[in-house]
Amino acid sequence: MKKSVLRSSLHTARKGAVVTTAALALVLAGCSSSSDEGSSDSASSGSADGADGRGPITFAMGKNDTDKIQPVIEKWNKEHPDEKVTLKELAGEADAQRDTLVQSLQAGNSDYDVMALDVVWTAEFAANQWLAPLTGDLEVDTSDLLESTVESATYNDTLYALPQNTNGQLLFRNTDLADKAPEKFDDIKTACEALKEDTSCLTTQLKQYEGLTVNTAGFMEGWGGSVLADDGTPSVDSAESKAGLQALVDAYKDGVISKDSTAATEEETNLAFTEGKTAFAINWPYMYTNAEDEGVKFEVQPLVGKDGVGVSTLGGYNNGININSEKKATALDFMKFIINEENQKSFAEASFPPVLASVYDDAALIEQFPYLPALKESLENAAPRPVSPFYTAISKAVQDNAYAALTAGKSVDDATKDMKAAIEAASQG
Repeated sequence: MKKSVLRSSLHTARKGAVVTTAALALVLAGCSSSSDEGSSDSASSGSADGADGRGPITFAMGKNDTDKIQPVIEKWNKEHPDEKVTLKELAGEADAQRDTLVQSLQAGNSDYDVMALDVVWTAEFAANQWLAPLTGDLEVDTSDLLESTVESATYNDTLYALPQNTNGQLLFRNTDLADKAPEKFDDIKTACEALKEDTSCLTTQLKQYEGLTVNTAGFMEGWGGSVLADDGTPSVDSAESKAGLQALVDAYKDGVISKDSTAATEEETNLAFTEGKTAFAINWPYMYTNAEDEGVKFEVQPLVGKDGVGVSTLGGYNNGININSEKKATALDFMKFIINEENQKSFAEASFPPVLASVYDDAALIEQFPYLPALKESLENAAPRPVSPFYTAISKAVQDNAYAALTAGKSVDDATKDMKAAIEAASQG
């Protein structure tokens, strides 16, 4: 069957932000600083250098998605011959992309003027004073962008990057196996009671990797909880968060969520749904075209939670300006050019979900991509993953303990207690 590559699907963050010193963040990233001031203040003063600088710039982005940005760069270069953009392709693997950028930034280099950041890196890069805050001369109007994407680019109440593209999860339903759209999560269980034994009910990503963090956070949010509270303290042990994790564990134990899910990434989920082996699936929009190509009769909708529309996490890239760039004015103009209507429509046409809200209401695009209204609703209800310089450690804490609750009989009380302890330990360095 035809396969699609997952398009930057696992990248998000939360505006509430862990309040931390820049020095502490630098310790986590493996570098040092003599400054004890908050990152927002010190970065603001540094951003003045080159704020009005213009000229040719470099744009760094992971190679998996550069086919979407290359036409945009070509248009920019044609219109701005004295301020041409040179694309610097990074590795396809997210960790390798990050390593390349971090090494350059730690050295104080200006190799890259604009960087396409996996959204979970935004807080770390901001806390380390590697990004020019988009304030003062670099202030930008974000009112036309999806609010959740702007939150993902915000750290300590300051905008540090400009969203470029996004992504949200959808609930796919095989209409031959389940003819009624669920309104809340319990409706999925009801819909699957009549399924044959060789057909799974719901397939999603519960393998021990980032996908498990995404889905655990989604259940916690869908039951009214969260991984971090707005003040940045862990809230995985709140009553609502526990209820969400318990719902996930119960659904897995009861067979509502397929047993195969604990070995599933996005691609295993894609195969299960496109081959007609599961009635429901949680996945990213790239699966829509695959299911159409395989002749599956299906519909999509936002995720469902305890009492109604559920909570997806966000994917995508945020574009940030290197604090060391001497051409920040050109860098900002190029970032704004990427999110104009024409270019954002080109992203939609390439199944690269845009951040400009109006694109999701374009009738011609909806006819071509019928999932856009459902995706917009998903994005409007989305909750970014925690904006924290310690995100990697937070994700590991969630993964380790959620997986133990799913597969090793660990109680939800113990799992969330240990999650909280691990997150607190990470934030204390």
